[in-house]
Amino acid sequence: MSGFTATRCGDLRASDAGHEVELYGWVARRRDHGGLIFIDLRDRWGVAQVTINEANTSTAAYAAASSLRSEYVVRVKGRVEKRPVENVNPKMPTGEVEVFATDLEVLSTSKTPPFPVEGDQEPEERVRLKYRYLDLRRARMQNILETRHRVNKITHAYWDAHDFLEVETPILTKSTPEGARDFLVPSRLYPGQFYALPQSPQQMKQLLMVSGVQRYYQIARCLRDEDLRADRAAEFTQLDVEMSFNDEEDVFELIEGWIGRLWDEILGIDLPRPWPRLTMKDALLRYGTDKPDLRYELEIADLGEVLKDTQAQVFRGALDAGGVVRGLAVPGGSDMTRRELDELVTLARGAGARGLAWLPGGPLDKFLTPAELEGVKRATGAGEGDLVLLAADRRRRAEKVMGLVRSDVARRRGLVREGEWRFLWIYPMFLFDEDDEGNLTYGHHPFTRPMEEDLAFIDERPYDVRAHAYDFVCNGYELASGSLRIYDRAMQERVFQILGLSQETIEARFGHLLEAFEYGVPPHGGIAPGLDRIVMMLTGTDNIRDVIAFPKTQSMQDLLMDAPSEVERKQLDELGLEIKRPG
Repeated sequence: MSGFTATRCGDLRASDAGHEVELYGWVARRRDHGGLIFIDLRDRWGVAQVTINEANTSTAAYAAASSLRSEYVVRVKGRVEKRPVENVNPKMPTGEVEVFATDLEVLSTSKTPPFPVEGDQEPEERVRLKYRYLDLRRARMQNILETRHRVNKITHAYWDAHDFLEVETPILTKSTPEGARDFLVPSRLYPGQFYALPQSPQQMKQLLMVSGVQRYYQIARCLRDEDLRADRAAEFTQLDVEMSFNDEEDVFELIEGWIGRLWDEILGIDLPRPWPRLTMKDALLRYGTDKPDLRYELEIADLGEVLKDTQAQVFRGALDAGGVVRGLAVPGGSDMTRRELDELVTLARGAGARGLAWLPGGPLDKFLTPAELEGVKRATGAGEGDLVLLAADRRRRAEKVMGLVRSDVARRRGLVREGEWRFLWIYPMFLFDEDDEGNLTYGHHPFTRPMEEDLAFIDERPYDVRAHAYDFVCNGYELASGSLRIYDRAMQERVFQILGLSQETIEARFGHLLEAFEYGVPPHGGIAPGLDRIVMMLTGTDNIRDVIAFPKTQSMQDLLMDAPSEVERKQLDELGLEIKRPG
């Protein structure tokens, strides 16, 4: 081999010995042994050891090597040689070789980084986000970026193979209710009017079905002006899928195949199919949440029948008011300390409950008959040495409390089976729900098709109307929501009216969609898995900001670009805007 060949640092192997190579990268470490300098040179593909021997290189190259500091960018020319056996590093893919430099050039210097780029030390998040370009150099973050790239690549190939057409939908669109606040964009050409950034391409993909596309997908950017959590972001990415002439089973089969492909190609895991199904009603009863984690048992039981005649006032009062009593058995829980139980009571109160009871050994033991105590044990499956935790309240509050207690107990007692992947469908769901003020709102979104057999009581008992809506969840995370859609104008208007929208509002917000429904609409439906959350699971992080290249903080600040920020008065004047300061 003659001449120097540009090579990636992480690609060097023993088979390259004797070759002359040219490397580019960042200095990860430098070790000066007096006349002999070792540097670990890092690029995206890995790390190679470079050896600079004062006796075998130019004075300028050795001087440059002597000046190196961490994160300097350099170009190195040299010869690949096998390391002596005693110096082989089996922990590095390139650990069998080193590059003896004949030339070295500093391309760019670096200040001392605010945190170590090498090693496993996790910097404080605000510092990470301010210096995100440095954070992304870390091996863990590089691996996450690569995994995300692979997810996108596999996704495109999968849906293309199933005859789906990728269509891009607008970023500037109309403000419509999708379950969160819109980000608004003022129009310069139409003063006083606004675009909205899309919370999802929901209406556009339905219009694509009217257009005859039949099978559509898009890796779509979506924006919602909502309070953030560790697994949420204001800007997020979803796989948007819609198809015509389908039912739920078509969606389930395609999604299970796609997820199976991701887990197989990225993690080497063969997921069992089909996934189990669970009704929303059963999920809330048995697990206290609509996104249950099935890596541990702790199933919740309804104790209303067992305690229907009880004289224990805390239970009697809840049942007489139309509420419920729910309980779960903690295996071996009789060894729980009073401090642990008090912490669970605090957790329950934080969720709005008045408290949490336990049997045996709790203050309610003396108020229950032997038959009732035996019935509680039987209903919850409690055995010798087990403890039963109970909540009595309105149904929704009791479900929430017991769901939180269930997950907290599992964490405390090490009951979670790590390494398991428990995917399942939650289906069907309800068409309507209550908002925070107790008003009627939609369960998923207002375009979801109600179950045909429930239409007879949609006006009288809207909360009982089931929907062709479904979620898929895994290990306690909701990863996607989807539904079959309304495709009849009269039915869509009726749902809007039940939600309390006036005819004028319906026409103003949704007139374009309703008119489209007069031109031959196929039955259609789809789903929108959150790609950020899926990458979170594949990479083993519980923070959505880890899997987004340039995220905002939980308080919606961009620390890298210092946004949001004020704009020039001229820009406001062009848009016809005045700033109203709080207070």
